[in-house]
Amino acid sequence: MRGSATARTPSARRRTVRTAGALASAGLLVPLLGAAPSSGAPEQASAARLQGAFAAAATEYRVPQSVLLGVSYLQSRWDAHGGAASVTGGYGPMHLTDARTALANAPHHSEGKEDPRGDTSRPAPPPKAEVPTESQLPARLKTLPRAAELSGRSAEQLRTDPAANVEGGAALLAAAQHKLGKPLSQDPADWYGAIARFSGADDEATAASYANDVFAVIRDGEHRVTDAGQRVTLAPEPGLRTDAAQLRRMGLRKAAAGETECPKTVACEWIPAPYEEFKDPQGNPDYGNHDLGNRPKTQSIDSIVIHDTEGRWEGVLKLVQDPTYVSWQYTLRSTDGHIAQHVKAKDVAWHAGNWYVNSKSIGLEHEGFLTAPDTWYTEAMYRTSARLVKYLAKKYGIPLDRQHILGHDNVQGTVTSSIPGMHTDPGPYWDWQHYFTLLGKPFHRTAGPDGGLVTVAPKYSANQPEYTGCVKPGEKCVPHGSAAVRVHTEPRDDAPLIKDIGKRPGGQDSTIDVNDTGARLSTGQQYAVADRAGDWTAVWYLGQKAWFKNPEKQPTAVDAKGWVVTPKAGAAEVPVYGRAYPEKEAYPAGVPVQTVSPLPYKILAGQEYVIGDKVPGEYFYAPTFDTAPHKVVRGKDMYYVIQYGHRVGYVRAADVQVVRSGS
Repeated sequence: MRGSATARTPSARRRTVRTAGALASAGLLVPLLGAAPSSGAPEQASAARLQGAFAAAATEYRVPQSVLLGVSYLQSRWDAHGGAASVTGGYGPMHLTDARTALANAPHHSEGKEDPRGDTSRPAPPPKAEVPTESQLPARLKTLPRAAELSGRSAEQLRTDPAANVEGGAALLAAAQHKLGKPLSQDPADWYGAIARFSGADDEATAASYANDVFAVIRDGEHRVTDAGQRVTLAPEPGLRTDAAQLRRMGLRKAAAGETECPKTVACEWIPAPYEEFKDPQGNPDYGNHDLGNRPKTQSIDSIVIHDTEGRWEGVLKLVQDPTYVSWQYTLRSTDGHIAQHVKAKDVAWHAGNWYVNSKSIGLEHEGFLTAPDTWYTEAMYRTSARLVKYLAKKYGIPLDRQHILGHDNVQGTVTSSIPGMHTDPGPYWDWQHYFTLLGKPFHRTAGPDGGLVTVAPKYSANQPEYTGCVKPGEKCVPHGSAAVRVHTEPRDDAPLIKDIGKRPGGQDSTIDVNDTGARLSTGQQYAVADRAGDWTAVWYLGQKAWFKNPEKQPTAVDAKGWVVTPKAGAAEVPVYGRAYPEKEAYPAGVPVQTVSPLPYKILAGQEYVIGDKVPGEYFYAPTFDTAPHKVVRGKDMYYVIQYGHRVGYVRAADVQVVRSGS
């Protein structure tokens, strides 16, 4: 029967009965209806329930199973996330969105009081613009209520029951196919338009990019064990063809992509941040929200900084278009991976809280909230972000490693007073291992146990350290996979955490608060090994020997080799800096000398820290709207960028010697 999806959808009771029959044949009836499986149920059958749910829903709604699996993979990688919502209020393997429910109490990380521009030669920007209030939600953020209507399932079932969620997704795809006037064919090629519509994208380029990604997943095939231990397989269909003509009949808008600097493999839109002069609240001349530059001719672009928006797409776009606010180069949307560019790569955006980093980096904001561990990021956003980063890295010669692809939480404070207020996004729940796998640079062992270094690389889903403060101060966060590993003063679980005297000048202990990076290693970061004891490994961290559990059967780090710095012979200690500024002799007349101010951190004799780069002292002088007096000051002093603690640091080359660790 090829009637409308709405017409063929029976009442809730009839739908439950019909679906129960299909699921019973797949061995899924008991789990779906909420009863416990019998104690004698084979473990293998239990682990295949989700695969059976896809088969049953595909049969019920006459959607090709490969289409259903491909769409789900691009949304969630088939994970259920325990019924918790994504960053845009999406639930379950099909990422059915119910933003009104999910985002009503979404937390916001408020630990950072940094000046996003991070330049002491110019006052901080005015207080940030007020976040717009929620108004009418776009259709892409309320697909779950529509799926409930089509499937007869309750909203609660669609949020918490993976099998029901898959059924709801199948119902949406069938309805999209009908709306396009297409038959419920078993040829996946006939579903290109329905897949594009499922994305919720309102422009043709994003819809096409999303559908192409799904088709790529179907062509290549995928298999993995989900966060709930479910084994799911999508067999490859290498001959699958793409019918992009289906999109042109959908009447989607054409995004303004002419000004963008993006790879052809992503959908990118130009929504510019304003460069405007204005009066501040006291009537003084001011400007925002970025600086004009001429990179990379005048300055190299040597890093990319990963942020999360701490807000919803529509509101964030309004903020970046406010001249009194701050800026970044790109924003990425969660539901479909759509990208908006706001600032040209040649210009300097105000995003990292450190002027030295801002002047040499590109900032990417991802739709999300760091303190909500279960507001997970979609595969669509991870993939488009990785493509964008690969493109930028190749264009500007940026190495694909964790000392050049930074989290905002890895950016150091410029001076001692700025350290406590530095931001901590994207936080411990950003999956760095998966992200770097998409970049083509997965973290793995590169040396034997005598390599001298370790690369932090816990298994994300199995690594679930306890955090507090996601919703209320001191309250435990929901257990969740994490890319972070904690470090202690001794090789035991109950030993105190390493102290960060920059974050807490009074010497207070570090905590397990989700915003506290004082005693935290992050996936992909590299450290010099200081000691080993049984299942524990110690590394040099913040001037201390820091221990973390690293059992052989479930390692949290892998061995590596590389170059490190250590104090020059005879030096008891050397200072660490938050920026690599030139010596005073390098400044021309008319440019105020910037103090080379050491942080409270030291490298002591015998300690080693991994090198990320060697750079000249450099300062971009840009305190005015008029660009005529702007200058790039470059000195003779050279610096090494090092992995010092959770954040990077800088040491003068004249203070240290470089050695090959593990040689």
